[in-house]
Amino acid sequence: MSYATLMVHLDLDRSNDTRLRIAGELAARFDARLIGVAAGDIQAPLYFAEGNIASDLLEQEQAWLKSRIADREAEFRGVLKALAGRLEWRSAVEWPVGFVARNARAADLLIIGGTAARGEASHEIDAGELVMRVGRPVLIVPSGTEWLKLKTVVVAWKDTREARRAVNDALPLLHLARDVVVIELIEADADQAAAKARVDDVAGWLTRRKINASSITAKALIGVTGQLSIFAQDEGADIIVAGAYGHTRFQEWLFGGVTRELLSQKKHGVLLSH
Repeated sequence: MSYATLMVHLDLDRSNDTRLRIAGELAARFDARLIGVAAGDIQAPLYFAEGNIASDLLEQEQAWLKSRIADREAEFRGVLKALAGRLEWRSAVEWPVGFVARNARAADLLIIGGTAARGEASHEIDAGELVMRVGRPVLIVPSGTEWLKLKTVVVAWKDTREARRAVNDALPLLHLARDVVVIELIEADADQAAAKARVDDVAGWLTRRKINASSITAKALIGVTGQLSIFAQDEGADIIVAGAYGHTRFQEWLFGGVTRELLSQKKHGVLLSH
């Protein structure tokens, strides 16, 4: 099992070096096609102008957006010139989350940058909204990450549909890792034997797929995300695999606390699947 096509999103208003290096490295390791995507829309309605003035301002902003998008394409092709025969570029002047989610139909894995807070929604994607809409696994790369060593990958297990989907979606990455550790963090009064049986099942399933997997359970003493991060750091892991939990209400994306915290943490890459 492999990823035949990867997709990497480029922000219009910030550096994309980290995710481009990692996307290129993964594309080379999987011998995969790599699609770059970027989009942006007009920032705000021109309520203060009318007639020819509004039209001129609209044209100026559209021209600026097209210029920024062209710069991102040049960045994409320049950084990844070693993969020139396998590169593709897609872009548009439109709302970025919708454009990226729609075009992700062409890819097995989407790679995006990590952001601690929302920026300008017309120029940047909201990672949480994208994860819920895209129907593909999303690898979120914090800006401080240099490379994916894939020495160890941590699977944050919860016995749910989303976690099962995430582990299955991550299989190509797990095959690259030297070690995979499946961990379930449980409440103080939870049945630890039952939890150990669950993670043993997952590790056994991965082992039968020729993946070097082990399992562990632990009490969630300091908060799930914080403890996951400490565990991943202790294990030398640079990716955490997890299911994404959330739903819509009045067109707002609402997440469980762990999903929300994983989206904003800066220490590890996170592969999320919903």
